[in-house]
Amino acid sequence: MFGNNCKKRFCTLKLCWANLFLFAMFPPGIVRAQDLAPRAYIITPVHTNAINLTYTFSTGNLIFDGSAPITDATAKISVPIFSLFHTLNFFGRSANFTAALPYGIGTFRGTVTGAEAKTYRSGLLDSSYRFAVNIKGGPAMDAQEMRQWRQKTIVGASIKVVAPTGQYDSKKLINYGSNRWAFKPEIGLSRRWGHWLVDTYGAVWFFSRNKEFFALDPAAPRKIKSQSPVFAFEGHLSYDVKPRFWASLDGNFWAGGSTTVDGVKNTGSRQQNSRIGVTVSIPATPHQAFKCSYNRGAYIRFGGNYDTVSAGWQYSWQGRPN
Repeated sequence: MFGNNCKKRFCTLKLCWANLFLFAMFPPGIVRAQDLAPRAYIITPVHTNAINLTYTFSTGNLIFDGSAPITDATAKISVPIFSLFHTLNFFGRSANFTAALPYGIGTFRGTVTGAEAKTYRSGLLDSSYRFAVNIKGGPAMDAQEMRQWRQKTIVGASIKVVAPTGQYDSKKLINYGSNRWAFKPEIGLSRRWGHWLVDTYGAVWFFSRNKEFFALDPAAPRKIKSQSPVFAFEGHLSYDVKPRFWASLDGNFWAGGSTTVDGVKNTGSRQQNSRIGVTVSIPATPHQAFKCSYNRGAYIRFGGNYDTVSAGWQYSWQGRPN
């Protein structure tokens, strides 16, 4: 009897801590919905290219719905991201394409059923791809035409796809990949008044099913995990100090995303959260710029209440690929 109780407690501890890691690294839709990206629909000349290297560090507490016996949970997560950016002429409108590949490094601590637990993981996260096009106020222009153009109101649309390319093993609950596709159609509005710029976006995240979700018994069939859509709203107020040197106040709100495993819905996993932050972009040379940002949870109903700091370097140039 003693051996069975110990084994049962060990399995519970292992399962709860694994869930802690999943909530920390991949709260359903949270990591994707909490994006704060000022000036996402700004016009740049066609055939503009950029390489971006970004380092993001997040630390803070984890908040649960009360269904898991986890207390005093904290996490520290580092995510270096490599991305490529290219602008193009899309039927006479300004458009751009971005591809990003992140890598995650995380340490997590918490108390599970009275026992302290900790873990460390590193590996590739799911890659993402975004195509955006301006549908009003943003014609495709070369660099010379851009010098004569002045922005007023811009309306744009985009689609972002997150591909299941991260590390995933159905025999393990702790994974960096989500083993599913995610799609984010979005509409954006950008309006300029002199040095001031206002950006607002509205989007919905849709998720495919993970048909190989973890089961506690390794011999049991894999479970099927699904997630309802997440509605995301984002706003930014920025000011141009001088060309390419600007600062922004950022905020967002997202709701939805309840999860279901094998037909059983977890109503406590519904999200209704928001974040606020600031972003500063500073030019260094004609081809290089640095961007820094900070954001934190303003209201967190379910998920992680993090402070996040990021620093990025960008190198840009113009010209068609040879």
